[in-house]
Amino acid sequence: MNPDLDDQQLTRLALSARHGSPADVDAFARAVYSDVRRFISYLDGPQVAEDLTQETFVRVLRGLPAFAGRSSARTWLLSIARRVVIDRHRSTVCRPVIADLADWQETAERCQPRGLPGWEEGVALSTLLAEVPWERRAPFVLTQILGLSYAEAADVLGCPIGTVRSRVARARAQLIGTIRAAERSA
Repeated sequence: MNPDLDDQQLTRLALSARHGSPADVDAFARAVYSDVRRFISYLDGPQVAEDLTQETFVRVLRGLPAFAGRSSARTWLLSIARRVVIDRHRSTVCRPVIADLADWQETAERCQPRGLPGWEEGVALSTLLAEVPWERRAPFVLTQILGLSYAEAADVLGCPIGTVRSRVARARAQLIGTIRAAERSA
């Protein structure tokens, strides 16, 4: 989330925003938007991150009046983002997408951002993370990329803290193994 805001400040922003003041809602959304998008991007890929982030905020705005602050706003928000990604996977399984393009792969490659700082590293990390099973990828992204504590990630994922720790360790080991294998074959 916004590095200038700790969990308590972010939760206070959400509690203020739940009353519907446009300025408060805008401040809350601006404080969390980029990290929600980044979280979703690492979970499900940059191609759908913007759409799923928008869907997350639609759900957040619907649920904001009921937010009581029993958990941190960060935990509540990332739980919603996680459910949006899961719902997308469920609907994708039910409805396959058919591309009506002669060369859809070339079209997709042309739409990718270029020349951004760290772009190659981001692509490499996304490629590596795509190989990590989702149940390990989510805790890894939450703790190692977004900087949540293991306890916060456990709240977001709805599982015990020990499960988060073991999944992060397994994801880390898989990523290291993949990198070492690539270095040996290069």
